[in-house]
Amino acid sequence: MNRLDGKVALISGAARGIGGETARLMAGAGARVVVGDVLDEPGRQMVTAIRAAGGQAEYIHLDVAREEDWTAAVELATSRFGALDILVNNAGVFIGKGIEEISIEEWNRLVAVNMTGVFLGTRLAAPALREAAKRSAHGSAIVNLASIAGLVGSQLDPLYSMTKGGVTLFTKSAALEFARKGYRIRVNSIHPGVIETDMGEQTFVARARRAGSNDTAPVRQAVTEGVPWGRLGVPEDIARGIVFLASDDAGYMNGAGLVVDGGFTAA
Repeated sequence: MNRLDGKVALISGAARGIGGETARLMAGAGARVVVGDVLDEPGRQMVTAIRAAGGQAEYIHLDVAREEDWTAAVELATSRFGALDILVNNAGVFIGKGIEEISIEEWNRLVAVNMTGVFLGTRLAAPALREAAKRSAHGSAIVNLASIAGLVGSQLDPLYSMTKGGVTLFTKSAALEFARKGYRIRVNSIHPGVIETDMGEQTFVARARRAGSNDTAPVRQAVTEGVPWGRLGVPEDIARGIVFLASDDAGYMNGAGLVVDGGFTAA
């Protein structure tokens, strides 16, 4: 029996990167997966790849800042697969500008995706998750993508850190609220370090630019040397942690944060 047999998962930002790898691993572990993203063609390609590997998946256009998109995604999960057991709030953006440089339009986008999207996903998926929890010994699960930048301050990315800090505390508070209400929805967060994704590359570009350079190689080397494990993370490192938190193996974890950073924040 696979770890997620019989489960249905909805993953935002699942066309590529951490979300895409999470969709692949969840499908491989037996879950039926709804891939949500604003990148339609890559999202459809992800579903095609999952099906080719023997999994079950559907794609839907999902702008996490739009209530109607979330409502449609939850409806697709419940109508196509019969339930919704797992929500992964993965979608996120990185702007890479400081307090004095960012425009109000860029700030609003950062908040809309990184914070409003997590709130809306949680709010609009909660009824379906609560219903599915009734048939599971360990309830349903929400996994929120935070960051090590949501645990410690960042002199380079204070605004990204602000949004991820909000996700960190929202996770704990949502876990407590749902527990108080008897919903049996576990809510946990995962905190990646620097990962080899498009967003990870954006952080290198932003740091190089602040140093007056377009060369990201020295930045990449410096960050890598700061990781005690000796390498940057890859999407699978984080996706495996997400699968664990979503599974019944984490059935007594609630309001917790799982750090997957190669030891970066331990130093």
